[in-house]
Amino acid sequence: MSQGLLVAAYLIAAVLFIMSLAGLSKHETAKAGNLYGIAGMIIAIVATFASVEMSGITWLTGAMLVGAAIGVVLALKVEMTEMPQLVAILHSFVGLAAVLVGFSSAIAAHPEPGSAAALAQTLTQSSVEKTIHDVEVFLGIFIGAVTFTGSVVAFGKLHGVMSSKPLSLPGKHFLNLGMVIASIALGAWYMQTGNMLPLVIMTFIAFVFGYHLVAAIGGADMPVVVSMLNSYSGWAAAAAGFMLSNDLLIITGALVGSSGAILSYIMCKGMNRSFISVILGGFGTEGGTMAGDGEVGEYHETTAEDVADMLNGAKSVIITPGYGMAVAQAQYPIADITKKLRDKGIDVRFGIHPVAGRLPGHMNVLLAEAKVPYDVVMEMDEINDDFGDTDVVLVIGANDTVNPAAKEPGSPIAGMPVLHVWEAENVIVFKRSMATGYAGVQNPLFFNDNSKMLFGDAKDSVDNILKAL
Repeated sequence: MSQGLLVAAYLIAAVLFIMSLAGLSKHETAKAGNLYGIAGMIIAIVATFASVEMSGITWLTGAMLVGAAIGVVLALKVEMTEMPQLVAILHSFVGLAAVLVGFSSAIAAHPEPGSAAALAQTLTQSSVEKTIHDVEVFLGIFIGAVTFTGSVVAFGKLHGVMSSKPLSLPGKHFLNLGMVIASIALGAWYMQTGNMLPLVIMTFIAFVFGYHLVAAIGGADMPVVVSMLNSYSGWAAAAAGFMLSNDLLIITGALVGSSGAILSYIMCKGMNRSFISVILGGFGTEGGTMAGDGEVGEYHETTAEDVADMLNGAKSVIITPGYGMAVAQAQYPIADITKKLRDKGIDVRFGIHPVAGRLPGHMNVLLAEAKVPYDVVMEMDEINDDFGDTDVVLVIGANDTVNPAAKEPGSPIAGMPVLHVWEAENVIVFKRSMATGYAGVQNPLFFNDNSKMLFGDAKDSVDNILKAL
């Protein structure tokens, strides 16, 4: 394939990637967005393989087939509840790839002194070009290494193989600052001498920095961390694109990096947290402690039959799902209840908090999977003013996102935007126990006079309500 055709193919792929991001921003166009992304990647791979600069195609084809086989197996096995940790571990692969590309590029850029390759490089490459390339290598390896270990830690916390509690070492911020300064100094040493030793030491420090950076962040902030790592992986890919002089990789990396940064900002806003406060160490406990001395009143239990009667007599119902719905896989019977109630003329809608679940859009995907109509799934800002006119609210597996303690100064989640479910006439809370949420903050909603607790597995509870209806 000629250079002109290659550039044209890359341009088409880049446009398809942009269309993919645009499509994924709405329920109705998300499927098309996925297809645009797939088409763009196929064009990119085929064009790259057809490039005159390609070599070692047999090895690359073998590696791609192995990777594709692993990807298919994982895609078939992974549950929707495990999607956040899958995304995190995929980010780690991007980071590691950037590290390997960086070292490969560094070795090629600094051949053995006195060799024919070194002489040819001296004749063809200016000092400015060499400096720019060395900066690209340094940034690609540093960002890639931080992304790799940070993503592995995020995976471990989300998957439950690591404690979600923030790691708090003495002087942790000075430790992070010291590692960054040391990495920059080692990068300068590498750029001045072309010696690989400082690059290797810098990579090791960046691995430790990535581990410590994410380990020091609490489990409740992991959704923000995943989107942050998504951004890092994009910038690492862009740096690799510069090292390889690959325009499409630069564009794709910039798209992923910028969209991940925007998503991180949106999520921080949804949690009333600054990006800096998340990086400096977030809140989060072991994922839900039992309510004891923190109880603020007496709670009232209810039954599935009573909830069914309440729903039958309601004119308007809002359902606010959370991670508990995802774990219980309760979205299918919830979709059936929604259909039954709407067939009776009852207004049923869903209120989705920006950080419900463990990943942005987690609840939306689950509800779409269960064929819940898109037009009844509302964002928090669209529905928050309507709770005061609502007869029944079903809180299914949500906790911190419906916690009125966010309105109280001094609370660990003070200022966090939440769904105002307590303003409804009746609130039914589906929970396994009286445990707190992921942030470890007691929820006064459970003890309100207009709140009733329906204990048990969310799917079993919803199934029983469906039968009673």
